[in-house]
Amino acid sequence: MHWFTLVGVVIVIVGFVLRLNPLLVVTVAGVATGLAGALGPVEVVEAFGKSFVENRYVAIVWLVLPVIGLLERYGLQERTRELISRIHAATTGRVLLAYLAVRQVTAALGLTSLGGHAQMVRPLIAPMAEAAAENQHGDVPQPVRERVRAYAAATDNVGLFFGEDIFIAIGSILLIRGVLEQNGISIEPIHLALWAIPTAVAALLIHGARLLLLDRRLAAQVQAAREEA
Repeated sequence: MHWFTLVGVVIVIVGFVLRLNPLLVVTVAGVATGLAGALGPVEVVEAFGKSFVENRYVAIVWLVLPVIGLLERYGLQERTRELISRIHAATTGRVLLAYLAVRQVTAALGLTSLGGHAQMVRPLIAPMAEAAAENQHGDVPQPVRERVRAYAAATDNVGLFFGEDIFIAIGSILLIRGVLEQNGISIEPIHLALWAIPTAVAALLIHGARLLLLDRRLAAQVQAAREEA
């Protein structure tokens, strides 16, 4: 009788082979497994609700995305552009350099979720960097906008990658320690974190210099585009 509960596995396999909607397949598989396990319809729904509550932190990521979409739809990017347009000293390189420093510091404190492409770069950082470029050069061509967006995404990556290793409880530190232990090298996580500090400082200086040079590259690219036009 208990073998009937495996019907959910069969449904998942068949559904994925037929390339049906994954959410629908998993839901049907869960309902079928519950019914096969002698649960009533109400008990199946209760099990779904209990699992959602116990693992709601997984779903929070997907709940944030619609909120960001709504904020963008109702003027978040326009507001950020307006804010930067009032700061005359702001350039694309300086805006991204400030974000790089903040991203590295927060990642070093374990706050890795404060940034990110979906929740920070697209709705806030990239529009601010584009607005700074428009302050300097007026309306900029599309290739310049694409370069600014690429640098904004790269800045987030660099800040997170080199900042999070300073926090000893991050997964990458534990992974490095585990690999070293498998090869007979015993080292404490705190030592790995301390040795990550010089690397993070070097990354800040190197990528920061690239961001400051970005203003010159953008000016040259805008000038070349206008001469071709």
